[in-house]
Amino acid sequence: MSDDRETLEPAGTSGRETKAAPTSPRQTLRYLRNLLESRGLRAKNKLGQSFLIDLNILELLVRNAHLTRDDVVLEVGSGTGSLTARLASAAGRVFGVELDQGFYQLACENTAEFDNVTLICGDILANKNRLNPDVVKRLEQLLEETGGRLKLVSNLPYVVATPVITNALLSDLPFELMVVTIQWEVAERLVAVPGTKDFGSLTILVQSLADASIIRRIPPQAFWPRPKVDSAIVVIRPSPEKRRQIRDLAGFHRFIRNLYLHRRKNLRRALKAAIGRSIGKAELDAVLNQHGFDPLGRAEQLTVADHYRLWQAIST
Repeated sequence: MSDDRETLEPAGTSGRETKAAPTSPRQTLRYLRNLLESRGLRAKNKLGQSFLIDLNILELLVRNAHLTRDDVVLEVGSGTGSLTARLASAAGRVFGVELDQGFYQLACENTAEFDNVTLICGDILANKNRLNPDVVKRLEQLLEETGGRLKLVSNLPYVVATPVITNALLSDLPFELMVVTIQWEVAERLVAVPGTKDFGSLTILVQSLADASIIRRIPPQAFWPRPKVDSAIVVIRPSPEKRRQIRDLAGFHRFIRNLYLHRRKNLRRALKAAIGRSIGKAELDAVLNQHGFDPLGRAEQLTVADHYRLWQAIST
């Protein structure tokens, strides 16, 4: 992080009554437009900024998180602070990360009445394959202080939705639940079944570590600015039992990622390209046949459990 404001700062103090939220999507849209215009702010497409203006959808997102005062909530992309305030009303602590300096200031002001909100201005990601270690460290400290249960509840910016979900699952942070809005096409990939076009490396990674379900499809008009595609509310429940079954999570993730770089090839050819070492056709076929895999089949026809068996067979 490169900005002084990226250090943790309480968003404010308690003691004032919570202001009633607008009750109409139209009023919310007008409110947002006027608010951003008065601050000289605008949503940035390159950051994937798009704000929920359908209050029913916003409440559905929060309701599916089943928040209590025992929960510590990570929110990625705090935006104007509208969702942040709703989370703070139900959770024990809210930890918000906002990359845009102008919206960070706005979110701080709009959550100033809550003493259980902490906001930072910075990036949730160190890179596409890793969460920001400073954010992880501060979350770990917060969990240690509170003894709370960690949940991710966010209207995720489109440009970071997939890496946030995957890196959160791959991290050692003890997420109990994730409730997020994401692009519809990404949601379809999270819940896909073998043999479908959406089944791929993201499907396998998520389903090998968690249970995922789609709660609601969301049309573009629920957001402002309007995205060009539908979105979805998705619930992801990390499974410690599933995680324990994978002896080398980083190795398995790397194998799956490499395998699906060659998904158009048959299993034999895809594996030869993915495993990163020289292996003859006869040797590879022998291993595949021994473990019940068809060398001429396709990886996307295999179940999630089959992919793990395949990795074990190839890596031994």
